[in-house]
Amino acid sequence: MQNLALDIRERARRHGARVAMRHKSDGCWHETTYAELDASVERLAAGLVRLGVARGDRVALFAPNMPAWTLCDLAVLSVGAVTVPVYVTSTAEQLALIVEDSGARVLIAGTPSEAVTAAGVAAGRSLILCEGEAPASTPGAIPLASLMSAAVEPGIDAELRRREAAASDDDLATIIYTSGTTGDPKGVLLTHANFRCQFASLDRRFEFGPDDHSLCFLPLSHVYERAWSYYVYLTGARNSFVADPKQVVAHLAEVRPTAMVSAPRLYEKVHAAVHEKVAHAPRLRRAMFHWAVRTGGAYQSARRGSGGVGPGMRLRHALADRLVLRRLRDLMGGPKSVLSAGGAPLSTEIEDFFLSTGLLICQGYGLTETAPMIACNAPGACRFGTVGRPIEGVEVRISAEGEILVRGPNVTAGYHNRPVETAAALRDGWLHTGDIGRLDDDGFLVVTDRIKDLIVTSTGKNVAPQRIETLVGGDHFIDQLAVVGDRRQYVSALVVPAFEALRAWAQEKRIAFRDHEDLIAKPEVVQLMEERIRSRSQQLAPFETIRKFTLLARQFTQQAGEITPTLKVRRKVIAEKYRHLIDRMYS
Repeated sequence: MQNLALDIRERARRHGARVAMRHKSDGCWHETTYAELDASVERLAAGLVRLGVARGDRVALFAPNMPAWTLCDLAVLSVGAVTVPVYVTSTAEQLALIVEDSGARVLIAGTPSEAVTAAGVAAGRSLILCEGEAPASTPGAIPLASLMSAAVEPGIDAELRRREAAASDDDLATIIYTSGTTGDPKGVLLTHANFRCQFASLDRRFEFGPDDHSLCFLPLSHVYERAWSYYVYLTGARNSFVADPKQVVAHLAEVRPTAMVSAPRLYEKVHAAVHEKVAHAPRLRRAMFHWAVRTGGAYQSARRGSGGVGPGMRLRHALADRLVLRRLRDLMGGPKSVLSAGGAPLSTEIEDFFLSTGLLICQGYGLTETAPMIACNAPGACRFGTVGRPIEGVEVRISAEGEILVRGPNVTAGYHNRPVETAAALRDGWLHTGDIGRLDDDGFLVVTDRIKDLIVTSTGKNVAPQRIETLVGGDHFIDQLAVVGDRRQYVSALVVPAFEALRAWAQEKRIAFRDHEDLIAKPEVVQLMEERIRSRSQQLAPFETIRKFTLLARQFTQQAGEITPTLKVRRKVIAEKYRHLIDRMYS
């Protein structure tokens, strides 16, 4: 069987003039058809062979979301080589570690900014620059356009055909270095077959076809967006790229995609922004909003219940939709055939809110080690508070210790150059995920937390910090939250306020402040945050409740090593960096 990239290209030739990719440049949208995608990948594949890239060679791809990312990835896979994606937020040291460990012979930089970061590891390697002028530090960079402009010589063409004939789904496709909440990234080995096995489940669970339009804004360096994008191209749908994730909300309104995968953070931000705006609206508008959301929720419950929707409910919902709910859907770019969440827990409060507007968020669960899908909810089988049932062909069981174990064709063969870690993760034919969870009576999977993140208080209580962070961190006055308390008497938290909302509140209350440091020191602000945390903690057991907290004037950042590229908290880093503040909460 030919590999995944060759399959995408074969289908691209069938889709021909249909639009495959869109990106915005200089204020205008530019389109690439499937025929153009296939032709570009062919020329780029020829260029890689001309550079001496052999089957099995590693090619590091260090670029933001852009059409060239996909073209380069498909070209690398087409010649039987292995893509090694690197987050653009990586430092020069992190990039060097990945390039050296993977043994990459070629490095592809997206823009001059990435080329500057790559200068230290470019020596002795071919460096390709996707767009822009090569910086002085990398004078030998090869422009992608020149690599693709050369004619495909007969000898190169014959070699490409030989590579195609030798291609197999069992070939290694990629080495993805996990972000590593412990700060110790490992290269996950994934084959073409690891990716492909999940697409049949997507076909069964979602109504997604060639007329659909996906928004690509999560990093393609992450397995979640990358696997989904492969599915988009195999289906013949369109993919619109968002280069700057900060612009995603604006792009939603402009592009109006019918499908997208996202981390919970986007839904949390939209939810918080809506409620912040409503909080400052006139009383009548506030009342209308809350009535409409309640009506939408009741309508959706009736739709899914055995009793059905009565004429009175239908009429009330039509009015609520016209006045409020349609506008809320428009914030997300209108109706969706696929709206997914993964990578972190999503609170049922936010699931309920979006469902009331007519948008069903199907939460799923996966790992880099499973390429990534393990389980997902779907329109025909969705249970809030869970991550859905395991996908077809994948087995999930819960160990005696409560750990989620996975077995199936999606599971990695192991970690590159890490035999000890591979043996620890893959035991008796099962992948030990490191996550705690349970299967309910109907086979829906509930994920509780990471084993290594569990807090054990000095009184012996086991506390899952992710659950607390999801519940309490969903408040529109809270931007980031890190729960602490391991081997301590009680649970505490470091809290980064949502400063836009907090500034607006302070101005409304006529509280003067100079900067964020001054603002979080105000007694009124501390009292507000205490009330917000208390109100959000009502579903928690007493031993899980945040007893004390400290407000921080700046966000946790990737640059400071406090969060991963997928926005997960690096607890050890935070515990060490903020030790003095944490100790003060227990003194």
